[in-house]
Amino acid sequence: MKKIIKNGTIVTATETYQADILIENGVISLLGQNLTEQGAEVVDANGCYVFPGGIDPHTHLEMPFGGTVTKDDFETGTIAAAFGGTTTIIDFCLSTKGEPLKNAIDVWHKKSKGKAVIDYGFHLMIGEVNESVLNELPLVINEEGITSFKVFMAYKNVLQADDDTLFQTLLAAKELGALVMVHAENGDVIDYLVKKALREGNTDPIYHALTRPPEIEGEATARAATLTGLANSQLYVVHVSCADAARKIAEARANGVEVWGETCPQYLVLDISYLEKPNFEGAKYVWSPPLREKWNQEELWKALKTGQLQTVGSDQCSFDFKGQKELGRGDFSKIPNGGPIIEDRFSILFSEGVKKGRISLNQFVDITSTRIAKLFGLYPRKGTIAVGVDADLVIFDPNVERTISAKTHHMAVDYSAFEGMEVTGEPVTVLSRGEFVIRDKQFVGTVGAGQFVKRANYGHSLEPKESKSVTL
Repeated sequence: MKKIIKNGTIVTATETYQADILIENGVISLLGQNLTEQGAEVVDANGCYVFPGGIDPHTHLEMPFGGTVTKDDFETGTIAAAFGGTTTIIDFCLSTKGEPLKNAIDVWHKKSKGKAVIDYGFHLMIGEVNESVLNELPLVINEEGITSFKVFMAYKNVLQADDDTLFQTLLAAKELGALVMVHAENGDVIDYLVKKALREGNTDPIYHALTRPPEIEGEATARAATLTGLANSQLYVVHVSCADAARKIAEARANGVEVWGETCPQYLVLDISYLEKPNFEGAKYVWSPPLREKWNQEELWKALKTGQLQTVGSDQCSFDFKGQKELGRGDFSKIPNGGPIIEDRFSILFSEGVKKGRISLNQFVDITSTRIAKLFGLYPRKGTIAVGVDADLVIFDPNVERTISAKTHHMAVDYSAFEGMEVTGEPVTVLSRGEFVIRDKQFVGTVGAGQFVKRANYGHSLEPKESKSVTL
């Protein structure tokens, strides 16, 4: 059925204006004033913003980790994402050394098929580089439409790749038109510090953070950026948690290196003290990189404001406190790393960012949707509001106040990382390709309606390189 969204204020990364939106066959067919169309369903957005659907570039659904599996799968995870204003996610395929890359992709297709309620794509982990891997990469890009590769610099003896692997991946990505992503922490040093802490009897959750200090993240970020410049390639640093790493990105960009930075809501509003909660409650806040001292928060907000960090992902990686996080009682290194974030990304960034004047309304759209679409080969099909693009839309009430709680969230996990936090602004209605997924804050979507999206090569929709001058 045709739909007309009326009376809303449209917000894109560059414009804010009032107009009606006509939706036909899953795409936006017309923008204008006082639109009418015979037989069209009218959706009243009076008093609300109409945003492009959020794009979450960093999720881990149904992912094995530390002897268990993340609690949210592609059904519960994408339903929660939709409630939070996200209409597309990009999840991480974990590959296995010695096996074809296509095996990992097939596993993730099997996990997601028939479950997602919104559209989704994949990143692919690269854990080794050899002739077989290099021969497979063009097929991954051209046939699978997977145009971003993840290299872990942490998790020694599990996921960590060496610098040779990272450098060769960067060289291949430059040639093939792919974007390399890194988890930037020095895994070798972390391994040493963790073993030392455990030998000394330091087993509580706070030692997860104390054995992963910010200097280790800053060093790995700088090293990855240096290798990127040497390869004349492109880099995306995931989940930047501290001022040190943000500074290293800014310095590399000032030197002409094509490096991009992502942070996450948890690093903008939570701090290291949460890991000190009594009765093992601190385990709820164990993820990597860890939460930092509170002063880092404003530095990250400034980096978003000035464009030295460009995106906000969720790093959704949910584990129940009971039965999963508790695997690490008596040994912090066995606490599954990750938190439930996917549902709250939009609201936290709006409430703490836009409402408090840290970022503009248009920056909010850029950070949560448009820039991500451009970096990851989804633009202009997704990430903006224009004629001919997918009708992925969020009708957002900027004035409603609510309290975040596990009692009301839609993730499958038994706690909220932001329990009790008061936020202003909430998605009311969410459409994916013109179909309602959330309507008046109720789920009305169809499980399995989400489509796998093949993505274009890196750089196809980026603007000319920006000025490299920086103050941070």
